Amino acid sequence: MEIHKVNLQSKLKTFNEYWTPKIVGSLNNQLVKIAKFNGEFVMHKHEQEDELFYVIEGKLFIELIDKTLELNSGEFVIIPKGVEHKPYAPEEVSVMLFEPASTLNTGNTENELTVSKLDKI
Repeated sequence: MEIHKVNLQSKLKTFNEYWTPKIVGSLNNQLVKIAKFNGEFVMHKHEQEDELFYVIEGKLFIELIDKTLELNSGEFVIIPKGVEHKPYAPEEVSVMLFEPASTLNTGNTENELTVSKLDKI
């Protein structure tokens, strides 16, 4: 197995679509993904998986049932399994996600934003 570093900024430049996570690494049955978000997503939850959102650049909001979190560059939050959440971004934001390989981006809600087959870049 070849060991190499990953430059997130270079990887982010390879795509423009929103809400479509890309795999940039894996470890211990977990995936490291990057994505660009802009606009509204969908309220959802993951029954079996915790999910980490790390903001690389920009500002991300995550609406919960009782409050809204604001994450800025360099900040992250872990959303525990079973917690309903809805990410949204008024302007483009670059995010790194860390979650089990089984995690579907829209969790318990399948719609046009659901991505079941992720690209590895």
